[in-house]
Amino acid sequence: MRLSRQWAVIASIAMLLLSFLPAQAEDTIKIAFIGPFSGAFAPQGDAFLKQLQFSLDAVNAKGGALGKKFEIVTFDDKLQPAEATIALKAATDQNIPFILQCIGSNVAAAMIDGVAKYNARNPDRRVLYLNCAALATDLTTEKCDFWHFRFAGNVSMRVETMVRSLPKSLKTVYLINQDYLYGQSVASDLKSFLTKLRPDIKILGEDLVPLGKVKDFSPYIAKVKASGAEALLTSNWGVDFNQLIKSGVETGLNIGYYTFSAHLNGAPTAMGDAGVDRVHAVVDSHENIPSEIGNVEGDAWMKAFRDRTLEFDYVWINFRTMFELLQTAVNKAGSTDALKVALALEGMQQKDAFGQNNIMRKDDHQLLVPFYQAIFTKGVKYDSEKTGFGWKTENTVSAADLTQPTSCKMKRPDGA
Repeated sequence: MRLSRQWAVIASIAMLLLSFLPAQAEDTIKIAFIGPFSGAFAPQGDAFLKQLQFSLDAVNAKGGALGKKFEIVTFDDKLQPAEATIALKAATDQNIPFILQCIGSNVAAAMIDGVAKYNARNPDRRVLYLNCAALATDLTTEKCDFWHFRFAGNVSMRVETMVRSLPKSLKTVYLINQDYLYGQSVASDLKSFLTKLRPDIKILGEDLVPLGKVKDFSPYIAKVKASGAEALLTSNWGVDFNQLIKSGVETGLNIGYYTFSAHLNGAPTAMGDAGVDRVHAVVDSHENIPSEIGNVEGDAWMKAFRDRTLEFDYVWINFRTMFELLQTAVNKAGSTDALKVALALEGMQQKDAFGQNNIMRKDDHQLLVPFYQAIFTKGVKYDSEKTGFGWKTENTVSAADLTQPTSCKMKRPDGA
């Protein structure tokens, strides 16, 4: 009995000592990608994942960070804020240090709030939220947060690019946008920038449509026709853009389409030859930019992606910039600690694959980037989705010209 008690004491001491030993090191640095992998917008989730993985592969080929490779772990949010919150908990339960969410500004708003609350409750296991394409301007102004970094230009930057690029001859437009945070933000900014930069243009009508719920856009197209507008300005994306352009083609709406998403997966196929020399898109990038500007390295990058897939274009050059900035920040911090990496990211500069300088502004954690307006046309080096047509740059607006003031009043944590 006495011997048994001695062994029990020894075992207890051993367990206590083991509890103080560091956990086994992870073989990779994990990044949780929360996106829609089921439901109507699942094709966007799949396309984003493939472009993100392609970009991350290049960073891993350059050594990753801290001697480890980065690894993407996916979580399905069905484009619903409540589901994204559940996914965030699943990711933090696995001690994943970086949360990547890109699709849906309504989801992003919930993610900013969720990450801030989690970090406040868990100061020893904080996470960093990387946003690569949730675009509502509010996310880095009124809703800005220290733990949120946006690696894509916001709505205001995109809208200013569009308005600056509208032809001087254009005098009347119609607006159609999705009725949620992103679409509402675009609608508001379009009115503001048209008044400021193009007061000669008259808005003849406007509609906000339910996100992902309209199956037949012909009634909306009929209203555009009846208005007599010379152009349709729309931020619709995914199935909402594809169905909108389909109705426009079928009803013969022979006007200009000025868009923010006509270059995304599925849209070129939906447009076909009906979109040629009629559809314009404000883009972060398109596959023909490197050949247009004689950038050999950028052109090789685009060709490498096309060798991997012809399902859709590589249109998010900021994905590569984001991962390169993260790689540099983690190595500089010498850690994946959220606070140390955040401080390293602030003010960091990085040239993108086209040689353009990008800056992560400290004041609001908004990446300052250039934008391009392109036209869907023929005779380009790379066509889109095997249509025989692709994108050609019409106008470029520099990051310096799009550096807008911010109303962000960021609360910084202790030590920052």
